[in-house]
Amino acid sequence: MYICPICKKALELNERTLKCAGGHSFDLHRKGYVNLLTTKKHNPKKSGDNGDMVRARTEFLDFGHYERLAQRAAQIMGELTADCDEPVIIDSGCGEGYYTVQYAKALEKARIYGVDISKGACSHAMSRVNEKGLTNVQIAVASAFELPFEDKSADLIVCTFAPVSDREYARVLKDGGRLLVISPSPEHLYELKALIYDEPYKNKPNEYGLESFIEGPEEILEYKAQLASREEILSLYRMTPYSFKTSKPDSAKLIETESLEVTCGFSIRRFTKE
Repeated sequence: MYICPICKKALELNERTLKCAGGHSFDLHRKGYVNLLTTKKHNPKKSGDNGDMVRARTEFLDFGHYERLAQRAAQIMGELTADCDEPVIIDSGCGEGYYTVQYAKALEKARIYGVDISKGACSHAMSRVNEKGLTNVQIAVASAFELPFEDKSADLIVCTFAPVSDREYARVLKDGGRLLVISPSPEHLYELKALIYDEPYKNKPNEYGLESFIEGPEEILEYKAQLASREEILSLYRMTPYSFKTSKPDSAKLIETESLEVTCGFSIRRFTKE
């Protein structure tokens, strides 16, 4: 399934090392994930989310406020791969693994590959996989724009709050393969923005330029979540882009807030490879 990021030849697992016919090799980390991000185009130490963002995302997601999204996405993924005996699913931009684990638990017959450009996020994702004792998940450090997979090898790609690549997704998906893209709805976290900004704004729809795909129906999932502590509010804030876009005076407003009801809003869009 994996291909060498250098010569693009198939990688074979020999004990704890992935090797290709071109002589390149990549050792599995002691946790079980593999780093397939080359230093030619990326600095593995600086790519993707840093440690603080990974920790904040983990803290917030473990409160369970986005569990309804994970459950609904897994349900849709099951419907889209219902005709596959052992569907191959790529979680592109898997982050620290919260959604990857939820998908793997719900789709026991699937082989799920989580990829993310952040080494720290992949390390944490593998820890989640190991903690749950899941055997149908593999994790790799890699870019969504250079996926380490063979042509036409996947049945479905899911992309949750992550970059989207038309060319790579079309290359990796089988003919008729499916793509599920999840992004914020216009109302997502509006109350948080109203707290810190004088002029809060609604999110604009994302345009992905997916010329290789036919778009199906969009589903909007929205519900209210009660953040009952300052810890929950701050962990949410720190995992969003607002944390490094907001001035210190505006950020200070959060420290004085002990509870907050927010809208959790998600756009779930389905695509089929032409």
